[in-house]
Amino acid sequence: MTFELFGLDFWDILKVIGYAALPISELRGAIPIAIVVHDFPWYSAYIFAVIGNLLPVPFILLFLNFATRILSKVNIFERFLNWLFNIVRKRGKRIERFERIGLALFVAIPLPVTGAWTGSILAVLMGMKFKHALISIIAGVLIAGAIVTSATVLGWAIADIFTKPVD
Repeated sequence: MTFELFGLDFWDILKVIGYAALPISELRGAIPIAIVVHDFPWYSAYIFAVIGNLLPVPFILLFLNFATRILSKVNIFERFLNWLFNIVRKRGKRIERFERIGLALFVAIPLPVTGAWTGSILAVLMGMKFKHALISIIAGVLIAGAIVTSATVLGWAIADIFTKPVD
């Protein structure tokens, strides 16, 4: 027996939210998986992936400084954090000039090492106010979700043209 929510398997919804919450896959992985693997309608894939992608953002914005101070006391974590922050700072040089709009656009571009996680870390490193950072990241995630959803739907529509037999 499966439990359904909005006509979708509840466990599949949780999987999509979980994929979107992960720092590597985020929306770029969750939306195609939702549409292709779990057969979600595009709008459900978008909504649940956006929700999942936004889940870690407030925690990163609020607790990153505290967690960094604790973790940096362990040598291996200190090296990892230094490596991570150097990458984020390099990416963030262009964003600092435009602050909130720059952060939203950075998060909106669905490329590797961009997204809600990196944008949240960057906002903390830039010392951006919580409210401003959160609004910028939400805007960026909404735009990125639209881009990834559109690309996935378009990609599958094109694939169907080439894979359907000709009568």
